[in-house]
Amino acid sequence: MPEPFDVHDHRHEMKQLKDTGKTGLYDNRKDVPCPVCSDVFDRLFLTKKRGTTFPENDGARFCLLNQEDALYLFRH
Repeated sequence: MPEPFDVHDHRHEMKQLKDTGKTGLYDNRKDVPCPVCSDVFDRLFLTKKRGTTFPENDGARFCLLNQEDALYLFRH
């Protein structure tokens, strides 16, 4: 089972690009590893919304982490 992930623990390693209160987008600036697969991720999207639509992407691999506070999508 993956370790819990707390954005605040990594706030100096990631740049916040967007925050709507229900969703957040972060850029990984210091090679923070993904808590799911341990590889470094590029971007982190998190949502507290019940439903979220994701736009088409470039086919990049991603990992999902479902925690009590939100759903985390780590894009590699």
